[in-house]
Amino acid sequence: MLVTQRKSSVIRQNIIRKYEEIQAVLLEDMRITLSHLEMEERAAVTALDGLMDRNCSLIQEIEQDLARLTVVLDQKDKQPETLSFFSYPAQQDTERKDRVMDVLNRTDPSSVRLDEAKADQMLSLTNSMLQLIRSQTPVTKKLLNSYSSEALLDPETAHPKLIISPQGDSATYTDTWQDLPDLPGRFDATLNVISAQGFSFGRHYWEIDVTGKTYWELGITYPTIPRKGNAEDCWLGRGTESWCVEFFDGEYTAWHGGVPRQLPIAKQFCHIGILCSFPAGFVMFLEAESMTPLFSFCAGTFSDCLHLALCPGHDHNGTNAKPIMICNSHTTCQ
Repeated sequence: MLVTQRKSSVIRQNIIRKYEEIQAVLLEDMRITLSHLEMEERAAVTALDGLMDRNCSLIQEIEQDLARLTVVLDQKDKQPETLSFFSYPAQQDTERKDRVMDVLNRTDPSSVRLDEAKADQMLSLTNSMLQLIRSQTPVTKKLLNSYSSEALLDPETAHPKLIISPQGDSATYTDTWQDLPDLPGRFDATLNVISAQGFSFGRHYWEIDVTGKTYWELGITYPTIPRKGNAEDCWLGRGTESWCVEFFDGEYTAWHGGVPRQLPIAKQFCHIGILCSFPAGFVMFLEAESMTPLFSFCAGTFSDCLHLALCPGHDHNGTNAKPIMICNSHTTCQ
């Protein structure tokens, strides 16, 4: 046991170190990018300060011209034959006008702009980096998807009030009792169905679509689970043959061996992941989008092969009509 703990500790420390390195790289890249923007902003502000100084000089020149004009007008009132400001040669007036317009054009604050093309390209590159990072995270999802196993429901095990899709990937409750053969493997009291495939080694992962449902149970079971009558062991997780998470009336409960464990979760999820590992001897339930663990069972060593088990639940006062669906490789679960 100590060897396993040491190995786990080394792996944990290596993973922590890699995440810290990733974080350091991203923080340094952000620092460099922001420093470029800051330098460009500083240059633009400096240019605007220069334009404001030139505008102030222009205003002073205009004020001086106005003062001279006032003096000329006063003199004209006293001496009509004196030249006024407006009697300057036309060429001088034109030169003054051109100079003023030139200064105004060159000191127009709107002419000072940040490099918007560069900013757009920078934003595009950072967005591409974000998309790349998102495509690789959660890391656990990439890993668990490599364990994905296809499972099809066995209609010969389904309760007569369950409609199994022709593809074998979904189960829907119906209030009508279907006229089906009473086979030894068929559940006749609990609304269960199990997969046709049994798994006895390796690691296996499934995602189940429970969108819009208000009642469901799902898990894994030995093929020896009782299937006839109302005995507690026929329900998923109520006996030692199965492991289950149940959602009912907005509450999540993990079940095994008849022991309920209420989970402190309030959100209604759409996709639930199930991972079982024969080498590790455990079963984990998680929210499949963010890979957030919900509950795990440490079974030790499994004594038989395991089947995926589903219960779509009854109509739950008309709120639970949607099917429960396995997200196999050929199935698109939104």
